[in-house]
Amino acid sequence: MASLKDIQDRIKSTGKTKQITKAMEMVSASKLSRAEENAKRYASYSNKIQEVIANIATNSTDVTHPMLERREVKKTGYIIVTADSGLAGAYNSNVLRKLHQTVQERHTSTEQYTVIAIGRMGVDFCRKQKMHVADTVVGLQDQPKYAEIKEIASNAVQLYEDEEIDELVIIYNEFVSAISQVVQINTLVPISNIDSVKATSTYEYEPDEEQILKVLLPQYAESLIYGALLQAKASEHAARMTAMKSATDNADELIDELTLSFNRARQAAITQEITEIVGGAAALE
Repeated sequence: MASLKDIQDRIKSTGKTKQITKAMEMVSASKLSRAEENAKRYASYSNKIQEVIANIATNSTDVTHPMLERREVKKTGYIIVTADSGLAGAYNSNVLRKLHQTVQERHTSTEQYTVIAIGRMGVDFCRKQKMHVADTVVGLQDQPKYAEIKEIASNAVQLYEDEEIDELVIIYNEFVSAISQVVQINTLVPISNIDSVKATSTYEYEPDEEQILKVLLPQYAESLIYGALLQAKASEHAARMTAMKSATDNADELIDELTLSFNRARQAAITQEITEIVGGAAALE
């Protein structure tokens, strides 16, 4: 049985751990509020640019663009969005597991795919698994700006336009609520989901639809990447907040159990001392 000092030391160390996890929970909760607001606000822009593209593509039969046309898939590009650190529950592992399963199911060699890894956890995983990595991004801010990811987004889209890859897929955590995040795997290009978009406005184009489409399609694909990143950041803060709350609750339970053990051990020690005193007194009589 542990001594009273050992139990006291464990109570103190667990209490310090609880202070850290509680602080991390509060920090994540603060960041989550702003990240959720950013993700919802950006969705309005993404929906509007999608509406414009859908209006051009569906109403102009003679307008074509390589990003709207499917071709035989010989090589796939995957963008994965993870965090730079752990302590976020299953946030990182869910994305990495989805990537690994998809690669195992769809490809037989590393020449058939390449990965663009956003987040240190994803970068380290791909390197350990010896996956081909085309580009990496680490150290993004908790509230990322579009300028931070514009280069990697445009480079990813350029890989498709240069026919180095035949499709571009993104895997990330979509924010549902503070306690729920769902792994999504979406095809960014070729763009194929615009037929279901309903236009709410009438548009006039200058100079012409084809020129506008040529400019908007790459921007739209980049906007999807940025939107997914905002969703992923909100999910990261939510997952870390939940994980730290769970850790804090576990610390509370452990402290209660240790306190009970300490009280029992102290009571046993007191009983032992009383028994020894009574036994000594009886021996003197």
